[in-house]
Amino acid sequence: MKRFVKRTALTLCMALSSTLPAASAKVFETVGFEKTLVHSKERDENLTVLIWYPALPGGDLEAVGENRVFAGTKAFQNAPVAKGMHPLVLLSHGSGASVERMAWIAVELAANGFVVAGPNHPGTTSGDSTPEDTPKLWQRTNDLSTLLDHLLQDPVWRAAIDPERVGSLGFSLGGAAVLRSVGALATVEAYVRYCDTYPGMADCRWFKGGRAYRHGEEIKVRPFDLRSVNRARFEQREQDLRIRAVVAVDPALAAVFDPASLEPVNIPLHFINLGLPKTIPIAVKSDELAEGASSGSLDYVANAVHFSFLPECAPGAADFLKRIGETDELCADGGARPRAELHQELADKIVTVLQNSLSVGK
Repeated sequence: MKRFVKRTALTLCMALSSTLPAASAKVFETVGFEKTLVHSKERDENLTVLIWYPALPGGDLEAVGENRVFAGTKAFQNAPVAKGMHPLVLLSHGSGASVERMAWIAVELAANGFVVAGPNHPGTTSGDSTPEDTPKLWQRTNDLSTLLDHLLQDPVWRAAIDPERVGSLGFSLGGAAVLRSVGALATVEAYVRYCDTYPGMADCRWFKGGRAYRHGEEIKVRPFDLRSVNRARFEQREQDLRIRAVVAVDPALAAVFDPASLEPVNIPLHFINLGLPKTIPIAVKSDELAEGASSGSLDYVANAVHFSFLPECAPGAADFLKRIGETDELCADGGARPRAELHQELADKIVTVLQNSLSVGK
């Protein structure tokens, strides 16, 4: 969903030039990470990829995703990979965000035995995000399949990943991508009808807003007409049979996907909505999708909001965002519980679901 696209990409790029805050104090001694490039034939460019993994001692302690707005999450860069065959989780970030923003959950998963890998999706990532690129879910699903191909062919990762235990985790537009990658279907007509019916939803406002981001700068663009989306590519069915479980958190296009398209998908599909049933925006409300899936389940995180999946905010970040004119309350969680507590509940739910679905420890 496009709830953090409007100014966030520019905000984060501006923030990087400011004094950085201290990163989260939480350190997992057994988690390593690396940053690499993976070539995409579909896009004819390299994808920036981050990989977190169970590690042996070594490497340099770094805070991934640290900037003026968000606290980083620490792990040991280029630490040796722990021996054994580990389950894999593919990550897909939200629109206008980045895989670095998902470091907090990636580290939690790696600390529990998973290799976790995700790309920055060109055209819908921080500093590089346009309304025209947003509906091109086929590019995101190709990014994930390309990354999986790479990991299973690379000599180091092939020896560390169990190809029979691959899952995926997506937030917002990433949630839509991981659902589409296992068979979820939508039509352009349904997408148009959704925005005609709910023009106030943030993703629909994004299409009509006349702005985009390139190279970290806000630019003016024409309002985007959803009817111009490549119908054949948007509506084609995709199913990467190597993926054995999916977790979708506040998935975008929840009101657009056909719930019946998930009925033949015979792997666990777990949905998490941030908030309680009466508070969930129609854009991400997942009850009908969970009911339509043959192996679907749905959970809620009370007192959370859509932005609660973002990293913990640095001290003074909320005031900083107000000063620079950011209108989205990226650091607000409803006031009832701190983001760290919400993250822990989310992590517990996600880790448990993926452990059970991928038979971790078998």
